[in-house]
Amino acid sequence: MTEDNKVLVRVEDLKMHFPIYRGVIQRQVGAVRAVDGVSFSIHKGETLGLVGESGCGKSTTGRTILQLYKPTAGKVFYEDVELTKLHPEKMRLMRKNIQMIFQDPYASLNPRMTIRDIIAEPLVAFGSVTGKAVDDRVRNLMKLVKLDPDFMLRYPHEFSGGQRQRIGIARAMANNPTFVVCDEPISALDVSIQAQVINLFEDLQKELDLTYLFIAHDLSMVRHISDRVAVMYLGIIVELADRNEIYANPVHPYTKALLSAIPVADPQYYETRKRIVLEGDVPSPANPPSGCRFRTRCPIAEDICGQSRPVFKEIAPGHFVECFKWDHPDNQRR
Repeated sequence: MTEDNKVLVRVEDLKMHFPIYRGVIQRQVGAVRAVDGVSFSIHKGETLGLVGESGCGKSTTGRTILQLYKPTAGKVFYEDVELTKLHPEKMRLMRKNIQMIFQDPYASLNPRMTIRDIIAEPLVAFGSVTGKAVDDRVRNLMKLVKLDPDFMLRYPHEFSGGQRQRIGIARAMANNPTFVVCDEPISALDVSIQAQVINLFEDLQKELDLTYLFIAHDLSMVRHISDRVAVMYLGIIVELADRNEIYANPVHPYTKALLSAIPVADPQYYETRKRIVLEGDVPSPANPPSGCRFRTRCPIAEDICGQSRPVFKEIAPGHFVECFKWDHPDNQRR
């Protein structure tokens, strides 16, 4: 994180609801509340990790921040510019500064385009470079992500999964962005390749002064690459803190359950540790529980949890949690 601690991206009460239509005349009968009131900020030069179960709204949050989905409500600021109110053409130009690396390297690359054309596409779209300079820039980008520039005329199917993800990273870096949403960029890769891609992300961040929103399932990997970690459940953020703080002193019951599921290569550790097993299924985002979203699976829920939604509040410097019982004896800091 930079010394001036400047806020680069700020999200305020962001909501993304997808309408549900039924009947012959397609009448709206409800909505899937994929993201339902999310607020956080990302400082320049830092990496904010966003973790949670499948379907909790992580990817939708990232796409909505970049205005790939038009939010139902809320505000998104990039360098104090409100993206949600930008004219489409101004938003298009803003995309030079904000980019996304997609989850599936097999689906995010056009199979009918050469690697040269894939990486050059954003350069041509924004007119950043023209003529012979395009090929020179593509070669430099391929070197940046540790790919052989001589392969630039090949097609995506000729590359492995890790190489394809590097191509996607090179495309995202083409116009020198400052903020990048990494949407589970390593989940489709082999374990041995994941470490290489993570190291590449870290090298690029140091070299290009990048800011990341890193979305992932792998909690140990998130701890490695992130400065702060946000835990998401059913469309809301339930806990947000520094990476060391959230792993050492988890407060929300859901965060504790996630961390207890991390495998540890120590047989003696398994003899003493207490695994928290959540009961029941994740509720539907089309019909979330009243009050606290987690109360139907929470081992310490009480009547108050169903009456109103708890406030997302700061309980320690930089440590935020959305829970009525953050000071419950079971949740005391160890």
